[in-house]
Amino acid sequence: MKLDLKIVPDLATLMAEEIEAAERAVTTGVGEVGVRLKGNWRAQVVGAGLGPRLGNTIRSARYPKQGSSIRAASLVWSKAPVIVGAHDRGATIRPRSGLWLAIPLPVARERIRRGPLTSAIWERKTGTSLRMVRRRYGPSLLVADNVRVTKSGRVRSNVTHRKDGTTYSRLAGRSSAPIFLLVPQVRLPKRLDLDRDARVAEAALPGAIVSNWVEGRLG
Repeated sequence: MKLDLKIVPDLATLMAEEIEAAERAVTTGVGEVGVRLKGNWRAQVVGAGLGPRLGNTIRSARYPKQGSSIRAASLVWSKAPVIVGAHDRGATIRPRSGLWLAIPLPVARERIRRGPLTSAIWERKTGTSLRMVRRRYGPSLLVADNVRVTKSGRVRSNVTHRKDGTTYSRLAGRSSAPIFLLVPQVRLPKRLDLDRDARVAEAALPGAIVSNWVEGRLG
């Protein structure tokens, strides 16, 4: 009796197909876990009260961007790493120069809604000078004179500009509004735990790869 054993398809073809399946499974699984981690980080940022705008700075990318690889990787990062990192670790913020940090009050933001806001920017944008008021108890203030705060929280000038170039104010010297708080430093508490979600993602990666490998073979 003569037995003839033949593997159809041949062993080399089977191995090549298995390698391709592994490459697809690793690439897909790594991409899925990266996207999931991005979503979890964004949810953390928004849940900590830091707003969707900062949350949307969290991005993810899969490498390679095209095709599959057994060495595929995902990168999850923030386009505002200093801000996100400060809330992730906790940080003490001190002025780079001078003695004070000027913290804008809500009324200051009403006139300038986007971008960084400093006392110099506020003065330039509004055309109103700020005056420092030292207080014995509590933080000092930067106030604007000859203004009033409306019920909606907006700052309005009490100064009237006449056609002849002169100015007039009925309440000159008697109406002021605080615009900035002056503090020597600000302590940001730790409000995020990004490492926690990263560890969860790392633990989920093998399962995601296996799941996609099995689905690919059954498909």
